[in-house]
Amino acid sequence: MTRFLVVLTDVRAVEGIDRDERTAPERRRQVVGASSREAADRIAGAFMALGMVRAGRQRVKVIAVGRRHARD
Repeated sequence: MTRFLVVLTDVRAVEGIDRDERTAPERRRQVVGASSREAADRIAGAFMALGMVRAGRQRVKVIAVGRRHARD
């Protein structure tokens, strides 16, 4: 089963900061788990209605975790 994380982060400044999420991830404000893509999309939609997201100061990310590969 694939689980999803919905992450609300601060948008970082462009100047002088490494943009690689693996070495320097954006600061997380909120992390919510969801058991289905539909639930994750609803949560993300609610986050996208926030003023800071609409103003471009924060962003919403939906990340699939625990994805199982089909066996042959």
